[in-house]
Amino acid sequence: MQSKDANRGIASMVATTFVFAVQDAISQHLASEYNVMLIVMIRYWFFAIFVITISAARPGGVRATARTAQPVLQIFRGLLLVAEICVMVFAFTLLGLIESHAIFTAYPLLIMALSGPMLGEKVGWRRWAAITAGFVGVLIILRPGLQVFSPEALVPLLAALMFALYSLLTRRAARDDSAATSFFWTGIAGAAAITCIGPFFWEPLLGTDWIWMAILCMTGAGGHWLLIKTYEVAEAAAVQPFAYFQLVFATAIGIAIFRETVNPWTATGTTVIVGAGAYSLFRERER
Repeated sequence: MQSKDANRGIASMVATTFVFAVQDAISQHLASEYNVMLIVMIRYWFFAIFVITISAARPGGVRATARTAQPVLQIFRGLLLVAEICVMVFAFTLLGLIESHAIFTAYPLLIMALSGPMLGEKVGWRRWAAITAGFVGVLIILRPGLQVFSPEALVPLLAALMFALYSLLTRRAARDDSAATSFFWTGIAGAAAITCIGPFFWEPLLGTDWIWMAILCMTGAGGHWLLIKTYEVAEAAAVQPFAYFQLVFATAIGIAIFRETVNPWTATGTTVIVGAGAYSLFRERER
């Protein structure tokens, strides 16, 4: 078994979050000019080619990688993820990178809250305390009942819930299928689903936007490749807290490129969410 190197894994996770933050920024730029379905469809076409190429290089080729005893679960995972990506990119067009990511950061707490009923995992009082604190942070950002509350803020919260469900289903699928098999079905099922919808929203891209689209496709594939390498060299519990760096990078890009601002409510709520999530992750690492 390959030895685990926490330092390399942490560095790889930070690099992964940077690539994903860049990907989100490009998605926001393109989605502000074109339909979200079109952007996600082209991105998934490249993603499908990427997973097929990786699968073909494995022992047994594509057929062995695609073999699964739970096709319904694998297909549903793929559909859920592509839907979540569409919702999140739409959130970028409504709220921008910073506020969308601030709310989406609650997804690890949603995973913990749902792991009991969905996977039968035990959720102790410390975890429930962290989950409660995290949702207090979400409420601080949303500010329900105040005049500044925007219903659009519920869009990234929906994306966070969808991604939490996808993550839990991925853990369920891992009981019987390899990571390569799950990765294959994520790309193929998602590409097939979005291709059934995306062509209805087709419109020609300007020449320069094709360049941005190519970069978007490369960052998407590159980010997933880095994430795979991260988990090959380090335990998930050791590197997962550093996934919050994506919020840091997204905030920096939002301020520097899109001229977004961070209001005190968003900053306070995000601090509470990240603190609660980090506490839970470190507790898991100790266990």
